[in-house]
This record gives sequence, C-alpha cells and structure tokens, in this order.
Amino acid sequence: MSFPNELKYTRDHEWIRIEGNDAYIGITEFAQRELGDIVFIDITMAGEEVAQEVIFGTVEAVKTVADLFMPVAGTINEINPLLDSQPELVNTDPYGDGWLVKILLSDPKQADGLLSATDYMALIGA
Repeated sequence: MSFPNELKYTRDHEWIRIEGNDAYIGITEFAQRELGDIVFIDITMAGEEVAQEVIFGTVEAVKTVADLFMPVAGTINEINPLLDSQPELVNTDPYGDGWLVKILLSDPKQADGLLSATDYMALIGA
C-alpha cells in the first residue's frame, strides 16, 4: 500500500491534498481495500460549507456503506464528475482520479492537526 508523503490523513481514513486555498479529499488506499469493490458514491453537498469532522457523504461497496468525514472545514466547490459513471476509480486510483471532492478551505490551519503519512501508517499498523 502507498501513502503519499505530500498528503495529510485522518483517523477516519480520508486524505487531503492542499493546493493554496483549495483542497482535494478522498479515501486512503487502506480504506478502499477494507471496503472492497466500490459501486456508488453519494455526495450531494455541492456548494455547501461543511464543518470539520462532519459527514459529507457515503461510499457504497458491494457489502457495506461507509460515511465520509470532512478532514477540515470548507465549502464543497466540486464533486468528482468521473465518479458518477466510474465509482471504481476510488479502488483503482484512490490518490489520483479517484478523489471525491474539491473544497475551498475555511481555515487552512486545521490541516496542521491531521496525520502525516508516517503517523497514518502507524495508526493502521502498516
């Protein structure tokens, strides 16, 4: 499994890549492996401001559904349009084309409290 060093991670298995005042959010390779084959992504909060650690959607796999938690507060500017027809991208490319949402950060300093790749690997025992 890979956990890119340039990303930050949550204890709930989301990742975040910050680019200026924007950030991309997805789920980790570990999370998608635990879920199995992903068949549907349900995020309906486009344009809404979401507080840190609030549920912003769900990921549906063949045998389970998992909540998605916002790593930092922000406004959801974009939901990955590829996932409507290709939810499996979360399995095949979790850190690339399988991103979930793009947000405008409300407070970039919140990311300082997230896990590094090393800390996240220790959390999951990798």
